This record gives sequence, structure tokens and C-alpha cells, in this order.
Amino acid sequence: MITVLGIGPGNSYLMLAGTQRYLEDATLVIGSKRQLSLFPQVASKQLLLPKLSVLRELLTTRLDDNVVLLASGDPLLYGIGTWAFHQFGRARVQVVPGISSIQYLFHQTGLSMNECYFTSSHGRVPDFDFLLMHDTIGMVTDDKIGPYEIAQAIVKRHQHRQVIVGEMLSYPEETITTYPAEAVEQRDYQMNVVIITNA
Repeated sequence: MITVLGIGPGNSYLMLAGTQRYLEDATLVIGSKRQLSLFPQVASKQLLLPKLSVLRELLTTRLDDNVVLLASGDPLLYGIGTWAFHQFGRARVQVVPGISSIQYLFHQTGLSMNECYFTSSHGRVPDFDFLLMHDTIGMVTDDKIGPYEIAQAIVKRHQHRQVIVGEMLSYPEETITTYPAEAVEQRDYQMNVVIITNA
């Protein structure tokens, strides 16, 4: 069985109760370097996350084992849980939810998630004409289409929006900044998600 374990946005105090039980029962724990560093108590059964093609081959040989695949945030909100379901089917995969970084940012800013449209720019080009028809958008970003590129798409369409950028959410270095779209800086943003609202 593959357990895709949501571990929240980063800080251990935001992990859901029961996380430790899944780790203790696992024969193998797979995750990124950052994710694995949160669980030194299971260091002897950790494996650094490989490329997805390699991961698929590995998991195919371990379907009778109790493998935990760590997922930042919530595994089914633009996370690896969807990939696992597609590769192995629901009979061989269980997903344990976690608090997503988008959810966390909404709560930190006191904004309601009602009527929000959730999306991601990770590895793809969003349809900004469609997205910006919505009043509130929560977006997972990547290093190609991040806060600055999103803001430029807003400006290009002559909309007046606020862009809320959450960086390093739940970590000591957490930074949450609200910009008018035209003022978003062109710089590197660390582990960020974005909320777009009406100005």
C-alpha cells in the first residue's frame, strides 16, 4: 500500500494528528530533503525523492510494502496524491490530507475561501483570461510563473487587483506581502503561493 501523507505547509505544529503513526508503520519513507529533515526519528528508512519516472518504477516493485510518500501541503491540491492515484489506482493508494499552503495563507490574512478559484502555475501556463474572471484566486506558483509574472498578466488586462504573496509559510522566515498588481517586484520569491483579490 502507498500512503501519500500530507504534512502541511512546513512547520511541524501544523501537521494533523496521526502523522507519526503512519511514519512508524512504514517500511519506507520517501520525500524531498526538506520533508525528510522533519522526521529524523525514521532516518533509517528514508529515501530521497527521485524523478517521477524513477519513483513510479520503484513504487511498482514495493506495492506489497507499507510505503509512505510525503507531500507538502495537501496531497490532492496540486500535489503528488493525484499523480499517485493516476499511476496506481485508488485500491493501492490512500491519501492522508494535510493543511495546504493556500489554506494557511487565507487564514493568516483573514480572507474567506468561499467562492475562491484554486489553480496552479506549476509546470504550465495558466489561462489568465479565464482566471481573472473570478473575484478571488488562490494559486500555487513555480519559478517560471510566480508573483511578478502573475501581476504582469493582471496589468496587461487593465485590471485593478491586489496580489497577496506568502513566502516560506509557517516557517520562522514567513513573509506575507500585499501589493497592488502594478507594484509587484521582479525578484526571487521563496516557496510562495499567491492570492489575487479585487482591489
